[in-house]
Amino acid sequence: IVAAIVSFFRCKNNMDDLVLSLTPKFTKLQTLILRQDKPQLEDSAVETIANFCHDLQDLDLSKSFKLSDCSLYALAHGCTGLTKLNISGCTAFSDAALEYLTDFCQKLKILNLCGCVKAASDRALQTIGRNCSQLQSLNLGWCENVSDVGVMSLAYGCPLKSLDLCGCLLITDPLDSSVIALANRCSCLRSLGLYYCQNITDRAIYSLAQSRAKNKGGMWQSIKGSYDEEGLRSLNISQCTALTPPAVQALCDTFPALHTCSGRHSLVMSGCLNLTSVHCACAFQAHRTANSFPHPAH
Repeated sequence: IVAAIVSFFRCKNNMDDLVLSLTPKFTKLQTLILRQDKPQLEDSAVETIANFCHDLQDLDLSKSFKLSDCSLYALAHGCTGLTKLNISGCTAFSDAALEYLTDFCQKLKILNLCGCVKAASDRALQTIGRNCSQLQSLNLGWCENVSDVGVMSLAYGCPLKSLDLCGCLLITDPLDSSVIALANRCSCLRSLGLYYCQNITDRAIYSLAQSRAKNKGGMWQSIKGSYDEEGLRSLNISQCTALTPPAVQALCDTFPALHTCSGRHSLVMSGCLNLTSVHCACAFQAHRTANSFPHPAH
């Protein structure tokens, strides 16, 4: 049977049995969605996928709490062409297994490790930085063992466009080194999540703002030969309470795609009561427009 995409997302029961019975019939499968509301998948199902679906590029195993390292070892040998992998919430995976996977699956472009506390260690991120030279999007939300060491390895090894570090409490200490590395090395960075990274200081924010000027040089030209003027389009600094209005306003002024105005909110600052004075260009323009209308005569 030839099929490019198969989803078992709405399967409430017996997902494991279905995968075991149907997977051998879909040997040319490229996308497989096995996201679950309640954990059903076991290692035997993933091993079957690895044995038969060698063309698989996109695999979603999120919330597969029953899976062990055996699943990652199987994928490493059977699905080396993976470009997108979601293992968010798979809390049993170890960093050693994740390292092993990336030794073989070096074409990964999108990787979701949200909540993978054991797997997402600095050591694993250092390996990813060495192996995954095409990685563009990485979710490390609530991976509490991640520190500046791991993030700096990613910054130096991966052309990241999107990075979520929400809840990574060890970022950044003591000199904002990881965010500065991202600013200096990841010229294509468009989305950055720093929610609850309360060690972030103005130094990090100013480095992001200054990165735009640095990246206008010839070495950062795109394949088409033109510089992408947009820069950061999404930034979450909620609960980053050490930041001050001048730094965040400078960043907002530098990247026009960061919006604080109603309905757009690509610059999220929830819980930062000291940043209420920060506004995007739209808000300032609206204020000027409102003031330009003549007041009615009394």
